[in-house]
Amino acid sequence: MPIVTVIVPWRESPSRVPAFEALQRWYAENLPEYQLRTIDATDGIFNLAACRNAGLSAIGLDDVVVINDADTVPEAHALREAVAAAATSGLVHLPYTEYRWLGDSGTSQAIAGRDLSECDVEQVVATACSGVYVTTPRTWHAHGGQDERFRGWGFEDAAWYIAHETLLGSAPVRHTGRVYALSHVAEIRAGAHYDANALLMERYRAASGDPTAMDQLVSEWAERKVA
Repeated sequence: MPIVTVIVPWRESPSRVPAFEALQRWYAENLPEYQLRTIDATDGIFNLAACRNAGLSAIGLDDVVVINDADTVPEAHALREAVAAAATSGLVHLPYTEYRWLGDSGTSQAIAGRDLSECDVEQVVATACSGVYVTTPRTWHAHGGQDERFRGWGFEDAAWYIAHETLLGSAPVRHTGRVYALSHVAEIRAGAHYDANALLMERYRAASGDPTAMDQLVSEWAERKVA
């Protein structure tokens, strides 16, 4: 069986450590054959898109990779299904149809050892497109990956989803299951970087459904490697 690498964008901050440790324990207990490694691709402000892109750079083009945020725990059955399908589909796979944010109460329960499915839930997001991705580098490069001009927090995942739909001709494939987002100190979503991200997001919305316009937008910052 091919080795599956799990890429975790990670820069340590005190409030995030318990969630990341919970994620590490989950993989050790449920999918010990998966190899987890962290990536921090930037010296300045933390850039999720850059970390995700850089994490795939040392992986074989057709190897399956899980890109897993440090605070988000998947379910094993859905993740295994996504890994099996992503090898040949030419699309990115999301191993969930329900995104559960546990909040402080549910996170405390999870860290104390309660089964994730039984933890308190503060918010459920059916349309989420972040947290855990399953792909091959070839598929990721074919639609440009994620735009590294999104700095700080906000919008990089939503813009990526639109680019995927437009350039690959289909939405990412979802597998029935849940992911559980653990709580930590919230990042500030305001200021110059956030405003710039919002403006860039509007450009992605404007290019939605137009492959030529989207290809031009993506090509402003990265070479799109067509499979």
